[in-house]
Amino acid sequence: MTPPDATAAWFDDTFASAPLMAILRGMGRERSLALAATAWDLGIDNVEVPLQTPADEEALRAVCAAGAERGRIVCAGTIIDPAQVPIAVAAGARYLVSPGLDPAVVAAARAHGIPILPGVATPSEVQLAVSLGLRWLKAFPATWLTPAWFRVIRGPFPDVRFVATGGLDAGNVADYLDAGVRVAAVGSALEDSSQLPRLAALLSPAA
Repeated sequence: MTPPDATAAWFDDTFASAPLMAILRGMGRERSLALAATAWDLGIDNVEVPLQTPADEEALRAVCAAGAERGRIVCAGTIIDPAQVPIAVAAGARYLVSPGLDPAVVAAARAHGIPILPGVATPSEVQLAVSLGLRWLKAFPATWLTPAWFRVIRGPFPDVRFVATGGLDAGNVADYLDAGVRVAAVGSALEDSSQLPRLAALLSPAA
């Protein structure tokens, strides 16, 4: 078995401040900047900009620059090809997120010295990720998996930490966090003013 990835401790620190992260998919530069600011003001420190088009690359660069000014971490998502890795690094991404688990993409990320959070949805994928030395994984699509999946998967893989992504909002995020998810990702919820107070309450439960 490959030894645990040295980036596990880095992810521990990166996600220690809040149990939520924001995903800004296909929103363009200005809208991405506005929603990133909404997330940061709310207390969501981690923002993901999926990288699928030239417009996404422009948005990623802008949000990375804004995040650096505010001391916030921005990552590049939807990394499905090793060729995307240097593009994301050049744009200023601090880590990468993939919808699935591709050892070639993991290897490319390691070659460029950038942490990666690959996606999984089955025990076999989790086991493969563990064999690659990974301890932080993205579980996608979370609403298809359901909170019960996370409770069960903790049995054979107690040391793996999950970021749940896909279909989450203020109405169901707490269920996933209660099931043992370390971080839950939200997207369109940031544009719904009625959800913002509920998300804020999750970030400051004692408030």
